[in-house]
Amino acid sequence: MLPLTGLVLLFDIGTLLVEPERGGWAVALGARALLVASWGALAFRRRWPLPVAVAILVCAMAFFPLSQVDGATPLVCFMVAIYTVARAGQLAAVITLFVTVMLAIGYGEFVLVDHGGKREVDNMAIALIGGWFLSAIAFGHAMRVRRAYLNETEQRVRSAERERDVRARQSATEERLRLARELHDVLGHNISLINVQAAAALHRSAKRPGQTEELVAALEFVRDASKEALRELRATLGVLRHVDENAPTAPAPAGLERLGELADRAAATGLGVRVDVSGAPPVVPPQISLAAYRIVQESLTNVTRHAGAEGAAITVDYAPGELRVTVEDDGRGAADAQEGSGIAGMRERARALGGELTARTTATGFRVAARLPLPPRPDAPAAPDAPAAPE
Repeated sequence: MLPLTGLVLLFDIGTLLVEPERGGWAVALGARALLVASWGALAFRRRWPLPVAVAILVCAMAFFPLSQVDGATPLVCFMVAIYTVARAGQLAAVITLFVTVMLAIGYGEFVLVDHGGKREVDNMAIALIGGWFLSAIAFGHAMRVRRAYLNETEQRVRSAERERDVRARQSATEERLRLARELHDVLGHNISLINVQAAAALHRSAKRPGQTEELVAALEFVRDASKEALRELRATLGVLRHVDENAPTAPAPAGLERLGELADRAAATGLGVRVDVSGAPPVVPPQISLAAYRIVQESLTNVTRHAGAEGAAITVDYAPGELRVTVEDDGRGAADAQEGSGIAGMRERARALGGELTARTTATGFRVAARLPLPPRPDAPAAPDAPAAPE
């Protein structure tokens, strides 16, 4: 703005040099000083928009009666000043200033003329001046609205980015917890079985050095259990290798369909395992099936590692709307206060799916019971309508 108004100032000063003022050089210097003051005040318009506009208006009111040459500098500088006031948000103040200026021009051109004064501005010029001033105010207000809109849009974008980052961190945390539970269940169960079989093999070799069949069988079990642990570990860690977020999730490494294999591996350690399944098996969601499998797996791991039990019973009941899984053993049990991260992890699995899990000592051993929700069956009959009340 300042370079443009500076060009207008130079033009007006050149006009004053060509056409001498009434009153000699003193009046000419005063008129030039008012033009320079109007232009110089614009340098402070962003810091003090309204005072600068008033100061330029005062310079214009002093310049036009003093100079016989109509310069454009005061008008252009005043337009820039009121534009800045409107852009600063002081709309009421700038409209009041505009109305005051137009009333002053009208008073000077119509009222004073009726009392013998000379008219300096015709009606068309008054209309043009008013239109220029209104345009400057409207443009300044529009720029303020546009700037506010851009700021609001930028804030929304930043807020969306922050929210997206929070969701990403939360998802990463949940995924780490899920992987931690998976690794605990997979490695804990299979390594416990490996440990039991390895200890049994050493014991048998020390007691009966000449009999190698049982030793070979135990070592074969160690080999198979370690292979199973590595397979499930690869399946679990495979999730971390997915770079594309839109890539399909790796299939669940285990589920209720492999419950028999789980029981066979536990039975190979010398534990008597019985599996009872009741109810009509519906289509079980993969996450529910995996959670039930892991709960049974962790329970059998605890039985093998801590309980000193001779037998364990696994019960799977497909009840309407829920899956009930129970693992009971005939060992010495454990105090509720001593439960470790395995039981806590089983509870987290059940709660994450909207279910619940209890683990407690019984009169005959230890019992883990889980209830997991199931979706309604598509072929389930609709509930009959309640009979209408008699009138």
